[in-house]
Amino acid sequence: MVSAEHSLSQRRQCALLRLSRSSLYYQPVGESAESLMLMKIIDKQFLETPWYGSRQMARHMQRQGHKCGRHRVRPVRREISPPD
Repeated sequence: MVSAEHSLSQRRQCALLRLSRSSLYYQPVGESAESLMLMKIIDKQFLETPWYGSRQMARHMQRQGHKCGRHRVRPVRREISPPD
């Protein structure tokens, strides 16, 4: 919607559209290879043991030799599991 070739400045265009100027420069970042690997492992285990919470899943991951805590497991699980 905001164009550099327009007669109005980008600052003014953003103000009229009520957009922050930082949103013009935002480039989405994809998932890292490590996160994708953790997602795959957590998803597989979640299908076998859907009652595991973030703490139990983190302990399971640590027993398997993966370095991650429950604060890393929770957002990954939230992304994988369907909403209630």
